[in-house]
Amino acid sequence: MKVMHVIINLGIGGAELMLRRLVMAQQPATVVSMMEVGPVGRMLQSSGIEVIALGMRGAWDLPRVFLALYRLLRARRPDVVQTWMVHADLIGGLAARRAGIRAVIWGIRTTDFSGTSRGTRLIRWCCARLSSAVPAAIACAAEASRRSHEAIGYDASRMVVIPNGFDTDRFRPDPAVRQRVREQLGIGATELVIGHVGRWNYAKDHPNFVQAAALLAHALLQNREAAVPRLVMVGRAVDTGNAGLARALAETGHGGQFLLLGERDDVPDLLQAFDLFCLSSRTEGFPNVVGEAMACGVPCVVTDVGDAAMLVGDTGWVVPKEDPAALGEALRQAALEPAARRRHRAAAARQRIVDEFSMERVCQRFGELQESVWRRAGK
Repeated sequence: MKVMHVIINLGIGGAELMLRRLVMAQQPATVVSMMEVGPVGRMLQSSGIEVIALGMRGAWDLPRVFLALYRLLRARRPDVVQTWMVHADLIGGLAARRAGIRAVIWGIRTTDFSGTSRGTRLIRWCCARLSSAVPAAIACAAEASRRSHEAIGYDASRMVVIPNGFDTDRFRPDPAVRQRVREQLGIGATELVIGHVGRWNYAKDHPNFVQAAALLAHALLQNREAAVPRLVMVGRAVDTGNAGLARALAETGHGGQFLLLGERDDVPDLLQAFDLFCLSSRTEGFPNVVGEAMACGVPCVVTDVGDAAMLVGDTGWVVPKEDPAALGEALRQAALEPAARRRHRAAAARQRIVDEFSMERVCQRFGELQESVWRRAGK
């Protein structure tokens, strides 16, 4: 099969990195970014994967991009077109069908629609109306994503759930990397580190993490239970140039404990430096970074969004979303857990990923879906 993947952009994000893992496992394939090549696109290119960027500059540029994609599909005639996320689902799906390609797989990655723009809501509404006609199948990254999209009118008969998979060889505990990264960041070998990874976005709810971390620090100092952990934050626009974030950190009174690293392309290495990982989101589908942290042997404290609780199982802590007090208390419990108990939890977290969410199994399921829609389209 010739498979062409279409996505709106190839920046660092959960969907983009999952696309990279799938394409690397299934290559050869072609990846089309409606916007720029981006960091993930450059990673793919360095591995010999063809990446085509259409250079979309805004919504007003959609007609040109649609025509360019249509012409590309007519020229290449892939057997299967797999699209990723709602914008690519609509534009890529319609262009593929216009080009005469019936084997179209849409990709749903989100669960909660709050905080999305009016334009995105309109595109999602259009996709719901077209879901019985354009895609041959709709791959959801999480059971929660399937339910939420079925509720707004997506065709349930075309939806399947394929959770993300993880490269457990790449994401694994590595003491040497841990030591090197901590030295580079100026973090002591015995300091407790709580990590947070996610682009500056409403869905990721950075204020929830900042407030919870402040409550954690206050509780530890007030009761003299332990030293305040180092709080490492990674993600696009999560840096000292973000005035709103800098103001929020200063207001905690513990701004010196936060280390803002911005967008990085070495997240697998950074995860090694963490003792605990925190997901503070108000909405998720299937949070890749939680599984990656677990694969690295890092216990997780997560909000109960999307499939986060299912992913963590009994290896970590799950709290309600948008509740800094609950998140702070869970972080306090995690921070005070005896070292032996934390090591046992870390081993259990990794084993859960190895047993339940291997990349091999996920690639097999995507391959079966691609072959199924291809064969049905040929009849």
